[in-house]
Amino acid sequence: MVLTPSYLADTAPGRGARVAPRSWLRSDAPALSLNGSWRFRLSPHAALPEDVASPELDDSGWDSIPVPAHWVLEGDGAYGRPAYTNVQFPFPIDPPHVPDENPTGDYRRRFELPSDWPEGARVVLRFDGVESLYRLWLNGEEVGIATGSRLAQEFDVTGLTRAGENLLSVRVHQWSPASYLEDQDQWWLPGIFRDVTLVARPADGIGDVWLRTAYDEGTGTVLPELVAEEAAFPVTLRLPELGVETVWARPSDVAPVAVGSVQPWTAETPRLYEATVAAQGETVSLRIGFRTVEIRGDRFLVNGRRVVFHGMNRHETHPERGRVFDEQHAREDLARMKRFNVNAIRTSHYPPHPRLLDLADELGFWVILECDLETHGFETAGWARNPSDDPAWREAYLDRIRRTVERDKNHPSIVIWSLGNESGTGANLAAMSAWVHARDPERPVHYEGDYTGEYTDVYSRMYSTIPETEQIGTDGSLAPLLGCTPAQGARQRAKPFLLCEYAHAMGNGPGALDQYEELTRRFPRLHGGFVWEWRDHGILTETADGTPFYAYGGDFGEVVHDGNFVMDGMVLSNDEPTPGLHEFKAVVQPLLLTFDGGDLVVENTRHTADTSDLSLRWRVEHDGRAVASGTLDAAAIPAGASARLPLPAVAAAPDAETWLTVDAVLAADTAWAPAGHVVASAQRDLSVARPVPAAVLPSGWAASDGTLGLGPAVFEGGRLVRLGGRAVSGPRLELFRAPTDNDEGGAFSDPAGSDASIPGVSSASLWRDQGLDRLTHRLISVEEAPGALRTVERVSAANSARTVTVETVWALSGDDLELRVEIEPSAGWPTVWPRIGVRFDIPDAGDPIAGAEWFGTGPLESYPDSTRAAQVGRYSASVADLSVQYARPQETGHRSAVRALDLGAFAFDVLPDARGRRAGFSLSRHTPQQLAAAGHPHELPDTDRAVLILDAAQHGLGSRACGPDVWPTYALRPEARTLRVRIHA
Repeated sequence: MVLTPSYLADTAPGRGARVAPRSWLRSDAPALSLNGSWRFRLSPHAALPEDVASPELDDSGWDSIPVPAHWVLEGDGAYGRPAYTNVQFPFPIDPPHVPDENPTGDYRRRFELPSDWPEGARVVLRFDGVESLYRLWLNGEEVGIATGSRLAQEFDVTGLTRAGENLLSVRVHQWSPASYLEDQDQWWLPGIFRDVTLVARPADGIGDVWLRTAYDEGTGTVLPELVAEEAAFPVTLRLPELGVETVWARPSDVAPVAVGSVQPWTAETPRLYEATVAAQGETVSLRIGFRTVEIRGDRFLVNGRRVVFHGMNRHETHPERGRVFDEQHAREDLARMKRFNVNAIRTSHYPPHPRLLDLADELGFWVILECDLETHGFETAGWARNPSDDPAWREAYLDRIRRTVERDKNHPSIVIWSLGNESGTGANLAAMSAWVHARDPERPVHYEGDYTGEYTDVYSRMYSTIPETEQIGTDGSLAPLLGCTPAQGARQRAKPFLLCEYAHAMGNGPGALDQYEELTRRFPRLHGGFVWEWRDHGILTETADGTPFYAYGGDFGEVVHDGNFVMDGMVLSNDEPTPGLHEFKAVVQPLLLTFDGGDLVVENTRHTADTSDLSLRWRVEHDGRAVASGTLDAAAIPAGASARLPLPAVAAAPDAETWLTVDAVLAADTAWAPAGHVVASAQRDLSVARPVPAAVLPSGWAASDGTLGLGPAVFEGGRLVRLGGRAVSGPRLELFRAPTDNDEGGAFSDPAGSDASIPGVSSASLWRDQGLDRLTHRLISVEEAPGALRTVERVSAANSARTVTVETVWALSGDDLELRVEIEPSAGWPTVWPRIGVRFDIPDAGDPIAGAEWFGTGPLESYPDSTRAAQVGRYSASVADLSVQYARPQETGHRSAVRALDLGAFAFDVLPDARGRRAGFSLSRHTPQQLAAAGHPHELPDTDRAVLILDAAQHGLGSRACGPDVWPTYALRPEARTLRVRIHA
């Protein structure tokens, strides 16, 4: 009988020939990649003989698997399936123990050393990422054990390699004590998923190097830290571009090097200098940037200037490869961030592949580098036995932060170290912070869970509401802070504040991004934040009949899971930016463009860069059609400064809306976008006020059977049956929308009012309880007048006494047909509504509606609290392109403030109501009820109709999937509304 090995209950970070952590460097020392095809077998439990290590073991019958890879993403399910949890542990909470049912992968790789492999060299075996615990043997000899899935580990295997064939054996356990420290919001994906490399370490080489830099008003200094034996000297530092070549003859000679005039590194001007450090037996190369990082009072400064983070939380995720790094994909992802005005990354919640940080240095991002630590699942047990305050786990915590800092310390993009995420608090976290402060006194330490600020340098929160965030930024405020006494609150308010997570980007949303940005501009203590999160984590899979789709929690039969909560990104799994990302870009644009009289005021809110890389282009449109364009003459505006620029004289059209648009675009190609890419934009309405056509008010009403024709419309029994020569039914009152993920969330109630929002109870559940998804209609009256038809309906739901009265009037007006819908709710509706609109169903009848052309806001969907990216213009799109294919079908496709809408067979002019409010529209193949019933896009039924909804109003989006509810200004309360359209056919 083989027992589960004892090391699977050991809290130590590892054992055996583990090497102290060091920088990830480019080196000319010999190295052999062991990536490629490995022999592999999977066992359902950890109680296994150690036969994997034996050179005599016949593994010819084993499978082959690529390294790097996750075994659950290989073999089409032959090796198990992924599992997603956010907070839950997928095993019993019994630290440090894990179940005997512990999938264990045995890997074997045979290799030969190159013919020029140096004899007598120290040999190191490097693993850059293995989930979760691994034990290894080389040529039958045990080397060691390590944990820390997203952390690099090196082992000294000197004396174990040999000429000819070598055998490397690795046993990987999916669950281990380390799993309690790695409960991040992501898929559990076991295996060797980063590079494996054998490295020859010359005795006269460089053990480690840290080229710290200092920057002072245009001059730079290199502050070197070198780990090397006497035999390595003399050692030469070269910075060719700066003409620096400094030779250190012995270790005691290593000292700061003044390099003269340099350009600073910032996220906007990521100036890097190539450096080499050459010892007798090895040369390493790296890129350095000159910059300073400091906290001065409650300001976080780089190079003496306040930083505002317009950031994203970034997991490593790919729909087919999981966390296996793809440099080309990562580079394009970061370029996409730059194109959408993202300037910062929090590496949630672990260090990424080291090359990702090279790209961040090169393209330019402020980076908060986070340690591989999260124990969130202990929250469900009241944080009992949480490792963060248990001395038995102290070394594991310290080992993780050491390996985080040491690997990546040379990167200028890293401006803050983060201890981890959602791990409660305790002495072990404080010990991590103390170690970082001692090792790197310059860069501050972050950890959101230190609510009282005992051991961190910045005040950080998640999802604080607008009122609370305002109080954090307000000098002298005595408003209580989460978990703080008044004295602790005062201490936290004396620090820079950042939102390490906010604006939960799950599904359609988030809303209110502009409110957070406005606070950042009003209160210098507030330094912006990081949206949760950058990308959906969908795993590309297929149904039994071969239909591809992006899977989320529960799609692989997990015992416990957190559903589609893993689909919470600004970018969909297929790399498509969401409308929410476009909204983010518009809200955080680095140039504020405002119109003042005949001038354009341009405020450069960048950290460092002036505007010499930008060109200001303008255009004038009449009803969305271009009539003039040009470029504004402008001198470069320094960061933090503003300028007034005269605008061209624009003649407003007497019979059309006149709009002036100014775009700040790239003047030349960059590494992340081509010339002409829009960085910032603003619009101005120069239209001449025109009266709204008076409503047609027929007279002489009399009871009717409602069967008649009115211009392009045909009615039977008072109901529309044809319009523009094709079958159409409607208008039918629609109060329901397929709930967004934020509608389904109950994270917070209304942040500043009542609206009957209940903490912990979603708006969507209240809507279903009220029957908004199952309204019934009763025709009360049908009347006819010359050239007109009027109906009155009473709309309600089963088991409800609350009603809505809908009066519909159709009336000819010359060649047009005017439709006016009056919607009036009874008293007593207890909560907000999702929408107030009317629906038209348009059967295809072999001639499907292809799409829509409209004059209004676009080109993408917009909602009351997400309108900054919407510009007035003339747009067109297919029916499919009018909707966003969110991972879980939900409300999508609403275009606000439409003026004119053309569907081909007929067209609408949409008139404002008495208060000047304009309706919006959506056009889809599915009803809100069909969307709400589907868990995935492929579950939507095939349809033979188009569904057009004209909305007098929509409820906002908010961020309640994991944040604040819709702000009261944008909440839709039950109220009377009027819809008016004129129809042309």
